[in-house]
Amino acid sequence: MHFASTVVRPPYEANSVFLQITSGCSHNACRFCTYYKDAPFGVSPLDEVKEDLQELKEYGVSFPRIWLQGAAPFLLTFDKLKTVAELIHEYLPFVQSIGGYGRVDSVKNKSVEQIKELHRMGYDRLVFGIESGDDVVLKRMNKGYEAKDIVEQLGKLTEAGMDYAVIFLSGLGGHGYGLSHAEKTAEVINQLTPFRVMAAGLTLFPDTPLMEDVKNGTFVEATEAERIEELQTFLRKLTIETTIDATNASIITPIYGQLPNDKQKMLDTLETIFRRFGEEGLRSRRENLRMI
Repeated sequence: MHFASTVVRPPYEANSVFLQITSGCSHNACRFCTYYKDAPFGVSPLDEVKEDLQELKEYGVSFPRIWLQGAAPFLLTFDKLKTVAELIHEYLPFVQSIGGYGRVDSVKNKSVEQIKELHRMGYDRLVFGIESGDDVVLKRMNKGYEAKDIVEQLGKLTEAGMDYAVIFLSGLGGHGYGLSHAEKTAEVINQLTPFRVMAAGLTLFPDTPLMEDVKNGTFVEATEAERIEELQTFLRKLTIETTIDATNASIITPIYGQLPNDKQKMLDTLETIFRRFGEEGLRSRRENLRMI
């Protein structure tokens, strides 16, 4: 199998079959990210894709879902994604769905009709790391798009009937800006239809531009109390029906549930965790993290 960069997937995709059609990240400029720091972006030649599919066929894999590798394989053109789907169904006819990560701007080169066609070919339940819906934060972190782009582009998936999840990165607003970050991100997500909203927590690591911002004083990390209040505000402001999945290793205060039914339960859980561990205990756990 050809894997030019680290294999990444959401926890719930653990049983999926991994296939590389892109490697690295086409943007690779977010100030906080370490995932693809040493992995240049590339598109897999079709011969490599065919070789990997043949290997999977010979190995006898049978799980009916493919998880495409790379930070945003959905950025490929409609024609290339269509070809990939045709190859997958040729070599592995039992596959029912195809997922992967996407950037907001990876949708721009596709019409709603093209997305509908890709959905009919099996593409579904993509994951978009929007991180924030606050233009101040998006610009500061060099995400490469604005809040209106999130609504416009992911709205095309909704119109096409394709399910998708989004990721909210708590703590990204920094000290004193968490509530605005939470409120504005919730406002954006309330205009969308994600089947799942995943929450991760900002963790600072060496050799990132954001760590340099911390050292020179232009970014101050949020306290653990601020992070909890931010996540609580985010939950309170969400009005859609969806699954909340804040079980990522970077979330020191894990919660999981359905909105709106489990909202109060999750809010209470966050409060209980903080009372139990306090600022010092939660900070100690965060300092032991080694990757986002």
